[in-house]
Amino acid sequence: MQSRGLRLADPDAGAPARRGGAGPTDHKAVTVDGRTVMVPVHTGGAGESPFFATAPDASGTSRLQRGSIPIANISFPKTPRFYALQTFDGIPYWKIAQLHGSDVLATTVFQTCVRYGNRRTACQFCAIGESLAGGRTINRKTPEQLAEVARAAVLLDGVKHMVMTTGTPNFKDRGAALLTESAFAVRAAVDIPIQAQCEPPDDHAWFARMKAAGVDSLGMHLEAVTPTVRERIMPGKASVTLPQYMDAFRSAVGVFGRGQVSTYILAGLGDTREAILAMSEQLIAIGVYPFVVPFVPVSGTPLAEHPSPEPAFMRSVLEPLGEMLVAGGLRSRDIKAGCGRCGACSSLSAYED
Repeated sequence: MQSRGLRLADPDAGAPARRGGAGPTDHKAVTVDGRTVMVPVHTGGAGESPFFATAPDASGTSRLQRGSIPIANISFPKTPRFYALQTFDGIPYWKIAQLHGSDVLATTVFQTCVRYGNRRTACQFCAIGESLAGGRTINRKTPEQLAEVARAAVLLDGVKHMVMTTGTPNFKDRGAALLTESAFAVRAAVDIPIQAQCEPPDDHAWFARMKAAGVDSLGMHLEAVTPTVRERIMPGKASVTLPQYMDAFRSAVGVFGRGQVSTYILAGLGDTREAILAMSEQLIAIGVYPFVVPFVPVSGTPLAEHPSPEPAFMRSVLEPLGEMLVAGGLRSRDIKAGCGRCGACSSLSAYED
């Protein structure tokens, strides 16, 4: 389903699907056999998918079919209660942070990027500005707003961990300063594990500052693993070289510990199976969890019509990668917070058992 997408008899079932923005967008959370996964429903050929979900019955259960063949009973996480609230100045909580998967609170602290406005430097898969342009979020979430929403999400909806990502605001700390002050405010308000996500800051002292502020795990996302693909897909971000990333990974693992630093790798952008596995081997040796996910095109981006990888390709990567992770002592369930722990955007964790 993550490669083919899902057709819905009732698009409004469960929590609303997201359109545009950062993170897993144009997806919908679907719970299958007790596990929640993010599945494309708006792009990536979802309208032609062989997978179809019937409208939920009175108990909230839908039937997943491939063609006319029933496969499983599924459900959709409900719209969280904190979505109904707003700040004193009238900003809906859902514009500040959103539910990802079934129990993760996610926010983009700064909804713009120094590279986004120029297609010669912008990442071609990124839609960080789309939700802002559509009025579905606000540009800068203050520490006080994030703390207020996080506390409500924990108390009202049982959210278990939080992801804070950011557009890159500058070429120095690359968002680390914003994440540090945001994490400090949230942890002062509520006890929730936090993953912060940013590009490698120029000064690795930021890792210790983030840790001291309450960040439990860190994501620094490669997206692509070979220089030619990086330069083609993300010409601006590729200026932060692979050696610079590897150096930052080593420093960050020294602060957060093995398995508490991770990186997103988008399979299907042009990197070969061999290249992804070779890079993953290096990362695991350092202590970094390579979270490999299938690329899903996002509306409003230059790659909106780029196909998702074939399921067979994903299996050929994830099966040996799961074995490598187990051998290296890194498992998603041991990550304190973030995308790797959630695991909804990839089936990687299923190959760790």
